[in-house]
Amino acid sequence: MSGRIIQFGTSRFLQAHVAFFLHEAAEAGQTVGPITVVQVSGSGSRSGRVAAFGQPEGYPVVIRGMSDGKVIDRTVRVKSVDRGLSAASDWAEITRLFVEEADFVVSNTGDTGYRTDPDGDEFSSGDRPPHSFPAKLAELLCRRWQASRRPLVVLPCELVTSNGQALKQVVVESARRNGLPADFFEWLDRDVAFADTLVDRIVSEPIEPIGAVAEPYALWAIKRAPGVRLPCTHEQIVLTDDLEPYERLKLHILNLGHTYLAEIWQTEGHADDQTVGGILADPRIRMRLEALYENEVVPGFASKGMGEEARTYVATTLDRFLNPFLNHRIADIAQHHTQKVERRIAAFLDWVGATPEQYEAPILRAIASRYPASGGAA
Repeated sequence: MSGRIIQFGTSRFLQAHVAFFLHEAAEAGQTVGPITVVQVSGSGSRSGRVAAFGQPEGYPVVIRGMSDGKVIDRTVRVKSVDRGLSAASDWAEITRLFVEEADFVVSNTGDTGYRTDPDGDEFSSGDRPPHSFPAKLAELLCRRWQASRRPLVVLPCELVTSNGQALKQVVVESARRNGLPADFFEWLDRDVAFADTLVDRIVSEPIEPIGAVAEPYALWAIKRAPGVRLPCTHEQIVLTDDLEPYERLKLHILNLGHTYLAEIWQTEGHADDQTVGGILADPRIRMRLEALYENEVVPGFASKGMGEEARTYVATTLDRFLNPFLNHRIADIAQHHTQKVERRIAAFLDWVGATPEQYEAPILRAIASRYPASGGAA
């Protein structure tokens, strides 16, 4: 179904999500991949991870948790990745693969991945890539346009609303800054499909040098659009006309719940190594979370016509949070807490759009008010 996939980002999430799906599809007899993993940043701390990709025995992904009342505890050797490369040292080979072999691009470059660098984003004349990820992708697309003008599908996995369109916008900005002609942008609009996607899986722990521990639940929702196609078929990959319901449920139930627990952890003096399962072992905190969902979150969804979907997703989320096998550290969840309050809590209140008299939500409003940057929707 697909030729080579260029994956930008070495994260444990992609190891247990996209690469995992491609591996299972191949095991089921589909013709997919392979994946080339590209380290975008050039950080020396991840050089060992890059070098470990592509071993013929694959890398381990441990799936642990509950599914339909049964304990799941299995290890899969993922073999869909055939090599790892660094943008800092392997740019010429990355360019060749992108131009000649790639059918899909996948990315997960973190919260700052879509930032450009006007002072460091000039296209290279040799082996030195531009600084930012959008400029790197713009240069690679330029080389592909010059060489063959073959179509391409881009499937970003960053947790950004309308991530495909957001990525395309910064790629276009980088291309314009580098003076590319109108023909390039016409090809980009016609033959390069930037899909909006949503990813959902808790990947709680890394395995060194590569590998991960993850929960059984997973979802990759991809918005249907001209030129968009899937790299494989898999029961946990969904092609949909409307991504928003999936986004709202994940962002304002699962992610909001995580941020609420992080707020409790930060303000009420819990242990540095506390996990989601550990903090919810306290029945008082579990009751507070359940009450927040019941009294403030579900009513907000119900006001938008999504009450039943929200109740079902809350039940699934609580099961995922209580997974006894995952050591999901709240210290990790609490990183970039102010920005997460903005995207997960303040944006939920803005989406519901009701006044405090119509929709009280006292706990959510109190948390949002503590962080001035979270006063509006993200």
